Amino acid sequence: MDKRETHKCVDKDELLIQTAANIEKFGLQVIMVGGTDYSPSFAYSIGLYKTYRHPEIICFGLSDNLGHVIINDVAELIKSGEWIESLKDYDNIFRDSRAAFLRVDERNVDHYFRTAINFYGGAEFPALQLVWTDRNDRFPWEENFEETFLYDQPLLDRNADFKFREEKNLAVFTTRQWLELKEAVLRVVHDTDGDWQFLTGDQTPEDIRLVALEEIVTSDKTLNEIFDLDYGHSAERAFPGDEWVWSKMDDAEQG
Repeated sequence: MDKRETHKCVDKDELLIQTAANIEKFGLQVIMVGGTDYSPSFAYSIGLYKTYRHPEIICFGLSDNLGHVIINDVAELIKSGEWIESLKDYDNIFRDSRAAFLRVDERNVDHYFRTAINFYGGAEFPALQLVWTDRNDRFPWEENFEETFLYDQPLLDRNADFKFREEKNLAVFTTRQWLELKEAVLRVVHDTDGDWQFLTGDQTPEDIRLVALEEIVTSDKTLNEIFDLDYGHSAERAFPGDEWVWSKMDDAEQG
């Protein structure tokens, strides 16, 4: 099953009705999206653009309660007339550390703002990412940022053409058919040990090859659609551009 935004399993239509009511009453709705073993949780606003013509706000890697509180705190600044600026340090959001905001690349909006896209009827809207610092008050782009927090908040102003969190030169498994015959990748496997397999579906064990992750993603940008495939899961499609069908693998498939 696709690990897409479910907002605590609330019905899609019910969620939109609830969202519209909260925006009318409070000026915004905060959506919480749970994480997986591989991908961090995140929270984002809906309604700041409609109500105040201000970019929506998204934040990663915080607890549900803290994420909700922080976005509401930022909303209070906006309601009071403050315009949040990108790449400016803010010391009035977290108690003992800085925050900054990055402009979200529009190519990253589709994946993270699904309920907002439904609410706005597909119309474009701007967004900013709130970024927090590590225990030494360093941002992810600053020298000596703590590696343990490196994957807790993907930076949405960059890497829209390569969304995978791994290094571009990571060795991944593919097939001779992809490498030599230019056949399309129709199945992707993310093993429990972290290995990635990009398969054409007609391979035998003798056909398996190693290539750099960047090489295979550059050849087919639609592979970015499954960049957050969880450990022990697979995704399949009938042809490039088709919708991916996600599923959890059983022990036999992984063995």
